[in-house]
Amino acid sequence: MDVTLHLAQDPDADRLLGRSPLAALIGMLLDQQIPMEWAFKGPATIAQRLGSDDLDAHEIAAYDPEAFAALLSEKPAVHRYPGSMAGRIQQLCQYLVEHYDGDAEAVWRGVDDGKELLKRLQDLPGFGKQKAQIFLALLGKQLGVRPEGWREAAGPYGEEESFRSVADITGPESLAKVRAHKQEMKAAAKAAKAAKKTGA
Repeated sequence: MDVTLHLAQDPDADRLLGRSPLAALIGMLLDQQIPMEWAFKGPATIAQRLGSDDLDAHEIAAYDPEAFAALLSEKPAVHRYPGSMAGRIQQLCQYLVEHYDGDAEAVWRGVDDGKELLKRLQDLPGFGKQKAQIFLALLGKQLGVRPEGWREAAGPYGEEESFRSVADITGPESLAKVRAHKQEMKAAAKAAKAAKKTGA
């Protein structure tokens, strides 16, 4: 895996995401309740604080939990909730060590069925269906991992020429389109909630 991603909008952080399957998974895990660029810059920040130019699932899984939480909490913090996210990252790495000998790419390497790959992603700690579908779409659209039926398994995120998620971001222009889509979805959800309230 060695491609150029544009999710962190930071050259060094994006290079790490493109060459390190574990960094990409951790970035996806962090992508909640904070701006996307902040989430996907997280893996590079963690690697830097660990004194490395890559991430190692064995090292993170075995790290002292309090020390790892402190590492993520250093200013600037890796996430709005660095303590709980540190725990989630360690859980993810422990799962990868236990099931894939710490090799994150083994989650999708050689899988020839989209449904099976979606199931594997959903089995990862911290990955619900939506997160798993978005990551599956990212694998298919930008990382060349395209098992049979991957678009269907990724649901709406797998659609061609759509701008729904990080899977569709290849630069500033597509980032703006994805942002606009997310704002529309938020506004629609808000309106539906308000309508429900007045109708109740």
